[in-house]
Amino acid sequence: MGFPGDCDVRAHAGENKREILSGPAGKSPVLLIVLTILVLSQITGCAALIRQATAPALEGMVTATMKQDDLELVRLGAPGYLLMADGLVEQHPDSVYLLTAAARLYSAYSSAFVLGREPERARSLTRKARDYAFRAMSLQSKAFAALHDKPLAEFEPVAADLKKADVELLFVLVSAWAGYIEAHGEDWDVVADLPKIDLLTRRLLELDETHYYGSGHLILAVMNTLLPPALGGKPEQGRVHFERAIEISRGALLQAHVLYASRYARMTGDRELYQQLLTHVRETPADTIPTLTLMNTVAKVSAAELLADIDKYF
Repeated sequence: MGFPGDCDVRAHAGENKREILSGPAGKSPVLLIVLTILVLSQITGCAALIRQATAPALEGMVTATMKQDDLELVRLGAPGYLLMADGLVEQHPDSVYLLTAAARLYSAYSSAFVLGREPERARSLTRKARDYAFRAMSLQSKAFAALHDKPLAEFEPVAADLKKADVELLFVLVSAWAGYIEAHGEDWDVVADLPKIDLLTRRLLELDETHYYGSGHLILAVMNTLLPPALGGKPEQGRVHFERAIEISRGALLQAHVLYASRYARMTGDRELYQQLLTHVRETPADTIPTLTLMNTVAKVSAAELLADIDKYF
């Protein structure tokens, strides 16, 4: 399926054009890149030229950042990258490529540094991530554009409309939408959209369950453990998805262990499993897969905090 309103992505960004846009930058000259983009934006109406000029820099920044284990360095540098994404989208509002990148950046930043720490800011940032993802998918899928705000029964055809070529955008959409719901958990009108995310995530797994180390399973696992069983939660289904995500990533995606412990083991009162999962995170090097170093470092910090508080929960 093509990208309406955009030029050829593959010609300029390579096969990993979307995978490289997986997190914020924290150690490159962001200001210089922003100025370059602003100049290019004044001389061309085609996003392809921007990507041709900036893709190598973006790839280098993001690859280096995802290998970074200094969280403070990334936290301080990331806002410049978010502003760069906003500027690109402002100049090219119909670029699915840029909207997808912006959604992923905001989603990654809020997940790593804001969710669970700054509630008001989390609501704002996750809304922006979700809105960018909605705009991208609305351009990519006529069905989503027409049905995203309809009741579930009317929304269901959206999933069937999505194909293998849509996997990356679909992953970004469900991630951003799930983060938005997590940040707005007290708003039952927002939480009511969970069945739509469930439907889309299951479609993602049908298309490619291994995408980004099985993160589709991780999203379903979290969704099934958001609520206790008395309120409709399904912790045992969540457990199945947690274990599958760990299996697919071969234990390298440490956030899967942290969420399995904090969501499932704590909910079910399984102290032994809780301690086992978090000890695994503590003892596993963050750079087992170099491009997971940043995410795994975040997971190791969370694991240390959860282990320190174990007696509060059991």
